[in-house]
Amino acid sequence: MTAEAPEPVLILGAGPTGLTVAILLARHGVRSLVVERHPDVYPLPRAVHLDDEVLRILQKAGVAEEFSAVSRPALGMRLLDGRHRTIAEFRRDKLVGAYGWPEANLFDQPDLERLLRAELGRHAEIRLRTGVEAERIDPGDAARPARVVLRDLATGAVETVAARTVLGCDGANSLVRRTIGARMRDLRFTERWLVVDGRCARRLGAWDGVDQICDPRRAATFMRIGPERYRWEFRMHPGETAEDLTAPDALARLLAPWTRDVPVSEIELIRAASYTFRARVADRWRRGRLFLLGDAAHLTPPFIGQGMCAGLRDAANLSWKLAAAGADPIRGGRLLDTYESERKPHVTRVIRMAVSTGWAMTGGQGRTASLRRAALARVLRLPALTPLMLRGVSPRLRPGPLVAGSRSAGTLVPQPFVTVGGARHRLDDLIGPGFAVVTARPETPETARLAAALHATVVRVGPGGTEILPPDGAPRTGREDVLGGWLKRTGGSAVVVRPDRTVLTVLPPAGPSAPGWLTLLASPSL
Repeated sequence: MTAEAPEPVLILGAGPTGLTVAILLARHGVRSLVVERHPDVYPLPRAVHLDDEVLRILQKAGVAEEFSAVSRPALGMRLLDGRHRTIAEFRRDKLVGAYGWPEANLFDQPDLERLLRAELGRHAEIRLRTGVEAERIDPGDAARPARVVLRDLATGAVETVAARTVLGCDGANSLVRRTIGARMRDLRFTERWLVVDGRCARRLGAWDGVDQICDPRRAATFMRIGPERYRWEFRMHPGETAEDLTAPDALARLLAPWTRDVPVSEIELIRAASYTFRARVADRWRRGRLFLLGDAAHLTPPFIGQGMCAGLRDAANLSWKLAAAGADPIRGGRLLDTYESERKPHVTRVIRMAVSTGWAMTGGQGRTASLRRAALARVLRLPALTPLMLRGVSPRLRPGPLVAGSRSAGTLVPQPFVTVGGARHRLDDLIGPGFAVVTARPETPETARLAAALHATVVRVGPGGTEILPPDGAPRTGREDVLGGWLKRTGGSAVVVRPDRTVLTVLPPAGPSAPGWLTLLASPSL
């Protein structure tokens, strides 16, 4: 059976990346069909960390407040040697960072996926089909939509669905990636680790941040995820198996530094499995109507907690561009080319940071590991390193068609709380899902035309307060203490902010010239 009309967007995979991109597209009015082979949320924990930039994406998706209720802020990181003596400690003193949320957040992935699925059901633009697997993809061309053969795993029934756009959120073994013909580029990191998730009614450990054991003999990580939830990760030696390390006596020895007088029998094992941590990036992220997101496009070791973060950044970057292109990649042309040109270098740099951090913190392997560990200990005790260790790891986007001019372009606009009529609101909630122009000057014909062309909310910062002037709706005036100073540091008098809250460009005090990037964005959908 073949669908009569093409789906605007077909999303393969209902993990966090697929669910988030569907919701963000819906917020821009774009319909999608989401297909997932598993009948329900996969119940076992996997990812456990999101930073404040990515929690801001969940805010746009409408689940950030609920997520805060099922997550906890991580209060920093402690680096320990093989005898669990402290090498360095980096504490987070602020609960809320520059982007309006805690800078590091620990959680169970199934909890997040349940929140996203519940939010999915609130959008008429989204259909979710579970227990269905994609078997084959015809990528289509400029004149023909893509066609995807789907099989119902319960009945065996087969159908073909046509789609103007196919998003491959289908994981490390992606069918979409194979159809595109992309290969995974190896960034030279492959290690086997044992991941242990457990639940214990008694409190384990005295530190409420993350423990990183910097020991080449047995590198390890420990963190408290929730009131009774814990995770350990241990680097495995050649020849070791998960069964060897999780035998009662062996597991008791591994967990002993944190369990102390708590018998291992009191710890309920939720999962104990070996994983191979890899660092890889696909060499192509797009073929016509087909795109890669999340693990289909990149794999990273977990040392800086950016695996899921990277996939949700993909969703935030691509969703508004697809909406601007009318969900038509052929029509989108150069606009949609910026997805790969922006995200691929960004995630590659983040993965390299994860690899470098992993080698530095674990000391690597081989006879020189102890020398590297000693040098690391000296460097980590430098006071100037503390702010570097605690700041966000996400680099700015490289200059390009939609990252223009100033060095502030490609960074994120801060998200202060704005007090309006006695109530506090995060800035993004007042701006809405589209573009914004943040300015400190009175309206000029040029900025008025620019805001109208982008259908942008104008945020005017002045001594009388901060005015929020949406393209549709009533203006609001509130108080906040961040945007004026930030705007001054950009060196301009107005800043254009993209829907993903990235600074597109800083306009000079003399006023904007005719911007070339506006032509790229020209679309009836804006």
